[in-house]
Amino acid sequence: MSKQITIIGTGYVGLTTGACMAHLGHQVVCIDTNVEKIAELNSGICPIYEKGLPELIAMGLETESLSFSDTADVNLLQNEFIFLCLPTPQAEDGSAELAAIYEVAENLKVSLSSEAIVVNKSTVPVGTCKAISEIIGREDIDIVSNPEFLREGSAIEDFLKPDRIIIGADTMEASDRVAELYSNLESPIIQVDCASAETVKYATNSFLAMKVSFVNALAAVCEVVGADIDSVAKGLGTDNRVGPKFLQPGPGWGGSCFPKDMQALVRLASDSGYKFELLEAVIDANAQQFKRIASKVEKAVGKPLQGVHVAVLGLTFKAGTDDVRNSPAIAVSQLMSDLGAQLNYYDPLVELLPLGLSDGIVHDSAEKAVTNTEVIVILTEWPEFKDLDWKKFQRIAKAPKIVDARNLLNPRTLRDIGFEYTSLGRK
Repeated sequence: MSKQITIIGTGYVGLTTGACMAHLGHQVVCIDTNVEKIAELNSGICPIYEKGLPELIAMGLETESLSFSDTADVNLLQNEFIFLCLPTPQAEDGSAELAAIYEVAENLKVSLSSEAIVVNKSTVPVGTCKAISEIIGREDIDIVSNPEFLREGSAIEDFLKPDRIIIGADTMEASDRVAELYSNLESPIIQVDCASAETVKYATNSFLAMKVSFVNALAAVCEVVGADIDSVAKGLGTDNRVGPKFLQPGPGWGGSCFPKDMQALVRLASDSGYKFELLEAVIDANAQQFKRIASKVEKAVGKPLQGVHVAVLGLTFKAGTDDVRNSPAIAVSQLMSDLGAQLNYYDPLVELLPLGLSDGIVHDSAEKAVTNTEVIVILTEWPEFKDLDWKKFQRIAKAPKIVDARNLLNPRTLRDIGFEYTSLGRK
């Protein structure tokens, strides 16, 4: 049965949620204060790079099941479901900044229709739903936690074919009403209390980050004992207690979620009287991984990086997105820059030097970035890098050396071409 839904916030989560809810048959309006952004969306222009999202937005506009507004009209706020999809950036002390959520909650309390449900999709610390309820202060309004588990690059599939749907509510009636929104999906629905739902999101991202740091450390062990990380990861991942995902070594974890959520969980635990030493160690291990990659580059060159021309392939935090926030590629690149390297970048979705990098040149092709450089460093696992003309690159590079920090390329093929090839834990 179609429901009336208002989405507050048209960022990554808000746009995906709105477009997918409309696709599931609901009547959805997305609200944002950014006038230019709303005008673009109403014209069918998607402001972010996400596979399948522009098509869903266009479909929703065409069927009039999806609309966008830059004003929080009272009528729009009287829909049965109000989804909060607002930013919760990391504060200086590591905690989540909740000002945007609390401000919206304050504005909502007089506008909501009786029996409405406020659904929070933003990543927030435990107790936020309770705080929202206290701000709104109405017994006829339920607050529900419905955390998102969207991966950039596959968000549409993650929403429409999720591993599970988490719904946290203090009443089963409210939980069931939110569950009904997903009735067209076949995924299991896990109904819990609000505090548990809020914890699940932080726990999921923190565990996955820990798994990445583990395999990065395991790759380092493989290098010193003569084992092959691909073989070890395969043997490890086929154990159904472990699973094969997130067992690919790389330059470290990053993005808009892992770093922020890890720090927030550490801070939340600390504020509650528990020192989460395990997660603190994982955060430290990730910082060390950045340094380890920079050291591998220096070792591959065979001299200090001062004045060395380096080609960096990849700037986004992973393939399939244009997001460079907290990108390991940027962290490693800045370390190399601090050591005096002259950096030449290429990323298929990055045209300008991102924030976080002090210098370097962003080229519009990998060939231009590689020309006359002394080492090529792969920091993002873009599939197209496999199909580059590596025979030509071997000729145009000043020195045929590769540090593959994503284990993307075939070592034997590159060595046969004439490259000195360095990877993470592979033979």
